[in-house]
Amino acid sequence: MGGMADDPLDQLYAVAPEEFTALRTRLASEAKKRGDTAEAKRISAARKPTVSAAVVNRLVHHEPDVRERLAELGEELRAAHTSMDGERIRELSSRQRKLIEQLTKAALETSEVAAPTAALRDDVTGTLQAAIADPEVTARLGRLAKPEQWSGFGGFGDDEIVFAEPAPKKTPEKKSEKKPPEKKPPEKKPSDAEDRERRRKREQARAVLAAAERAKTEADDTMADRQSDLATARLRHDDARERLAKAEKALAEAEDAYQDAKRASREAGEVVKAAKTALRDGG
Repeated sequence: MGGMADDPLDQLYAVAPEEFTALRTRLASEAKKRGDTAEAKRISAARKPTVSAAVVNRLVHHEPDVRERLAELGEELRAAHTSMDGERIRELSSRQRKLIEQLTKAALETSEVAAPTAALRDDVTGTLQAAIADPEVTARLGRLAKPEQWSGFGGFGDDEIVFAEPAPKKTPEKKSEKKPPEKKPPEKKPSDAEDRERRRKREQARAVLAAAERAKTEADDTMADRQSDLATARLRHDDARERLAKAEKALAEAEDAYQDAKRASREAGEVVKAAKTALRDGG
């Protein structure tokens, strides 16, 4: 991406999560001042990332080749699975584990997380794993709002390696025909079905978790926005109350002054009347 540093969204997702909301407000108002309403809207719509998503985003902004390294390994793994090359799959899987371990460590160091929780580490690892398995996730790296999970599609993972090696089956079949043919299939079938069922349940649980995390992030964001609205409203209310108090005081003073003036006018009227009477009597 040519304009990586120039794009306000990249600037936004490169900061620590606690700086996100204030920077988003500033960047949106700068765009508004320039008269770029569409840009201001795009910036305001940016979702605040969870801690784990921010850790991955900041790594990508700090080391721009991360995206490329994950994408390349993903392509090699897809090719190995397509050609069902068990040896190559094992070699790449080992490389994948090392790369994810190394990048997780680098990500936590970049964000200066000294003692990460197991959940945070799992989310970072899961997101990097998802980026290897799914090019769409790779493309989103650097602007993630929530951690990603590998959904199991795309033929990756240890379960899939089992299916990628059907060749050795033939050798046992030829050697002894009486016992293995009857015993092996029943053993394998239930475990395959169980694996599939386990994977399906795991994917369902992940989808529920992802939806819950997304809802929580959005709720947190809305809460932060409402908090800022509430603070502004309180200030306005206090200001209005102060102005009202001043206005009431001024009104009371004006009414007092009016009553004084009325009294002075009445007194002056009586003096005039007395003077007129005296003048008439004297005449």
